Amino acid sequence: MSITATPPQAPVAQSGISNSLTAGKLPRYASLYVLAGALAVTSAIFGLVAVTSGAMFDIVGAVFWGVLLYTASIWLISRLVEGARKATDRFVTALVAMAFTIALLPLISVAFTTIVNGLPRFDLDFFSQSMRNVVGEGGGALHAIMGTLLITGMAALISVPVGLLTAIYLVEYGRGKLKHAITFFVDVMTGIPSIVAGLFAFALFALITDDPGVRMGFGGAVALSVLMIPVVVRSSEEMLKLVPNDLREASYALGVPKWLTILKVVLPTSIAGIITGIMIAVARVIGETAPLLIIAGFTTSMNYNLFADRMMTLPVFVYTQYMNQGNPPEAYVERAWAGALTLILIVALLNVIARIIAKAFSPKTGRR
Repeated sequence: MSITATPPQAPVAQSGISNSLTAGKLPRYASLYVLAGALAVTSAIFGLVAVTSGAMFDIVGAVFWGVLLYTASIWLISRLVEGARKATDRFVTALVAMAFTIALLPLISVAFTTIVNGLPRFDLDFFSQSMRNVVGEGGGALHAIMGTLLITGMAALISVPVGLLTAIYLVEYGRGKLKHAITFFVDVMTGIPSIVAGLFAFALFALITDDPGVRMGFGGAVALSVLMIPVVVRSSEEMLKLVPNDLREASYALGVPKWLTILKVVLPTSIAGIITGIMIAVARVIGETAPLLIIAGFTTSMNYNLFADRMMTLPVFVYTQYMNQGNPPEAYVERAWAGALTLILIVALLNVIARIIAKAFSPKTGRR
């Protein structure tokens, strides 16, 4: 019986090649296209409502409902094209983006409203004049801006050394019951209401000066320092804990004493985070109104002396302009919004300066 070999058949030419890795997959920028389309739809709807009703365009509502529409749309499109598994992944990603947007919307709304309402009085007169002998239109907030800078600067001078040294003690030296007691009181101070800090400063200086009606800028700085110190302690403590122990041990192995190791190794390594924490503490107290209203008071004149007489600050300026409106009331409201915008810009400028300082003093880790 003879066996004949079957010759191999030539491969059949296929008209189209299907890649399983890319089949059933949305384009690369599909999510951005769907998001842009959803925002366009909701913006058109809210714009039409604003035109027909004569109200202002609600940018917050348009963005919120646009992101919500995007979440539903991207899930549906992905389910039809890519399948259930990929659609679930895109849906969870969209939920994370929606949560981020919801958290960001109040900030955007506050910034947008403050800018729109504060720009009409954001002029040279506002930054070069005080409210002395001003009734009605005109005037400015120079006295309040100087008061805010002086009081907040003095509060930082008090709080930063105390808070930083306390954090160094807790991380590098603290042991036993004393450390736990300090940590407990720092936690308690973190939750103190601001008005309690103002009452404390008022009572303290009323006893020292024997004046039940004492008002001074330094008292306001003390009240703000009570609120700043626990924030500085907590943020600095966490940054110092992030410094690797290997750096400390290497320094000790070279015979460097502990205090010099802290000064030359630990602090430079954590300086960026420490400065960021200090700026968070400054931003925490620079907008406080209640303690400054109690101990620093309010005035319409310039006062550069922290240890005598009343001193105006921007939060108190905004409060008094809005609550004690005169004729015309629009002038007082415009000054209040301009003061709020100035306060936001001061905080933003301080954060930019802190970033620059932290970058300049942080250790250089790259190799040359």
